[in-house]
Amino acid sequence: MEWMNNPWDGAAQEALLRRIAVKQERISQHRPLPQVALDKMRQNLLMEWTYHSNSIEGNTLTLQETRVVIEHGLTIGGKTLREHFEALNHHKAIAFVESLAKPEYRLHASDILQVHGLVLSNIEQDFAGRYRTAGVRITGANFTPPNALKVDALMNELIDWVNQEKTLPLPVKACIFHHRFVWIHPFFDGNGRTTRLLFNLLLMQHGFPPAIILQQDRKKYYDALNRANEGHYGKLLLLILQALERSLDLWLAQLDDNQDEFRPISNIVEEAQLPYGQEYISLLVRQGKIAGHKEGKTWLTTHDAINAYLNGRKRKR
Repeated sequence: MEWMNNPWDGAAQEALLRRIAVKQERISQHRPLPQVALDKMRQNLLMEWTYHSNSIEGNTLTLQETRVVIEHGLTIGGKTLREHFEALNHHKAIAFVESLAKPEYRLHASDILQVHGLVLSNIEQDFAGRYRTAGVRITGANFTPPNALKVDALMNELIDWVNQEKTLPLPVKACIFHHRFVWIHPFFDGNGRTTRLLFNLLLMQHGFPPAIILQQDRKKYYDALNRANEGHYGKLLLLILQALERSLDLWLAQLDDNQDEFRPISNIVEEAQLPYGQEYISLLVRQGKIAGHKEGKTWLTTHDAINAYLNGRKRKR
């Protein structure tokens, strides 16, 4: 497959992949997970997933408003009916994806169509759960999606690849699927939400939490997709790996009493005698070289994460 000629910039993300594998193993050691912690963490992550995925597409409900709509069935003044349906639909689509997320699961076109049908339920009834039948253009994208007559064959090719690919690390495979789905753009509307549900299905069926692309990273996300259109997956993979590591860190914070606390980089730099300043540490976190994640517009990390990086540099000398 020609689209697999240059799938990713391996060296830059190896450290992140190793950290993710270690953290996934640490979570596995806590299994069976305490039900109280499991329920609390699951609800928080799923609410964030719905909020951020919808917000990337222009939904103006806040996280708290999204929670009110889903948990209490209330309407929010000044918000459109479509925005309310988008929140409710996405939450239902997550439940369906969770029901599929078993280790033995194989992706099927019928499941993709059902996820999309749930995403657009009561919004675009003529298009929900159906591949597009005409051409589309994407504002701000550096490519034109393929002819509608090719969509069915391209989707079948992608589904076969997902079900047969066994050599790539799972997060890399999920990243490539994510991009290829967006490039095919199989639907008139709802492609972004649907692919962010489906690529997480690939992760969740193997015990990972969902990787949530934050709405604050919307521009970075679209820029990374455009880079992937040119055959360079590095930026998109970095964004997805950092999102996945963030979810793992949130899980570990609930499960592991020894988990170091994530705090703003500026606070840690002020307290510790470090050989580097705040700007450089922040750069290393954004590059994925030091474990960390973003909350709002603030990057967080831990003492342990910085020390692990510094000790690694010492060993290489």
